[in-house]
Amino acid sequence: MSWSSCPFCSQQVLSTELERHANNHFEDEDLAKDFQLAKHYHDEDIPFDLPHHIAVSSSSTNCFYHCEAKHGFSSIMVMLKDCLECDNGTNTSILCGHVDHFQSVEFEDIGWGCGWRNIQMLTSHLVVQRQEAKEILFGGDGLVPDILSLQRWLEIAWEKGFDIAGANDFDQKIYGKKTWIGTTECAALFRSFGIRARIVDFSSASRLSTDVSGNKKRKSTPQVTTGPMDKYLNTTASTSTSNSKSINDNNFLGVKGSQLLANWVWSYFSKNNNNNDMSASIKPKPGCNRVVVTDKAPLYFQHDGHSRTIVGIQLKSLPNGMHQHSLLILDPAHKTKVLESCLSKKVGWQRYIKRGVHTLKKSDYQMCYVDHGIATEEEMEKLKILDSTRFEF
Repeated sequence: MSWSSCPFCSQQVLSTELERHANNHFEDEDLAKDFQLAKHYHDEDIPFDLPHHIAVSSSSTNCFYHCEAKHGFSSIMVMLKDCLECDNGTNTSILCGHVDHFQSVEFEDIGWGCGWRNIQMLTSHLVVQRQEAKEILFGGDGLVPDILSLQRWLEIAWEKGFDIAGANDFDQKIYGKKTWIGTTECAALFRSFGIRARIVDFSSASRLSTDVSGNKKRKSTPQVTTGPMDKYLNTTASTSTSNSKSINDNNFLGVKGSQLLANWVWSYFSKNNNNNDMSASIKPKPGCNRVVVTDKAPLYFQHDGHSRTIVGIQLKSLPNGMHQHSLLILDPAHKTKVLESCLSKKVGWQRYIKRGVHTLKKSDYQMCYVDHGIATEEEMEKLKILDSTRFEF
């Protein structure tokens, strides 16, 4: 039986009851006080000792209780690195450094909270791997906010003028709502701190039509989608929360289908923070597996009805001389303990984490990624209007 001290009253309570007990210190009607707490919680001297994958996120309480971010290479990523080094075949894998897994919690956010959990995973990387980001994110304490706190911070971002169109879609309010979010909300939240969050959009060419001027445009009646993607896909350029711009890159010309997405992910992770391509130096070596730890942040990976976090990519050498990509993904829908068990035993982890190109069957995907550095004051104004780079399958 494990006991923990309440960070608000110092009472010793069962660890399994700590979240409920802590939440009872807050009253639902005290919203104004909580709003200020979301802005200034870092001034409070509060101890945190909950396991990192646990986050208070009850929509019926106003708790801004935060989990402590571990420093260094997170245990789940250490175990994943070990598994990749022992994987069958001759492979090269590129991994992020520190990323903690945040799972959706039963009776809390299952069915709607995946976007917030992915923001937590991305935050866990930034506050450990990037000192400049740690100093400005969520008060500068290096803590990963719970869902309710993130919702407050997003409202603050909207108040500052970030993604006004997206804010209007939510009537400027999202605190306490069990509402799906997507890449635009993730980008707006991070941009409000000066983090250079970008959006990239992968869309099937069959979903596009050509107007009289020869320009590609969205079909007026796209297939039905669920979740945050449909807001992006079903609005016109003049009202969309993201203004898309097409791009041509020689590295992707002639690549068809979802392989284009995999190539983009490989290119993203294989470039260092100076945008220098490291691909040539990290190709598979005969007879061994290589795992390279990059300085790149994980990717918020959105598709119809769900979102996950891409923490790396594997390139497998096939006997015929060809290569095969697999995305390495942490899914909020999976239990952290199950992932840790499979990884520690090196058994069955592949079905949870590895996703081959053949599994990417959706018509549209979006990603949110973070560039290095902090935006200047001039950049901040530009970052208020979200845009995206689009690749067509």
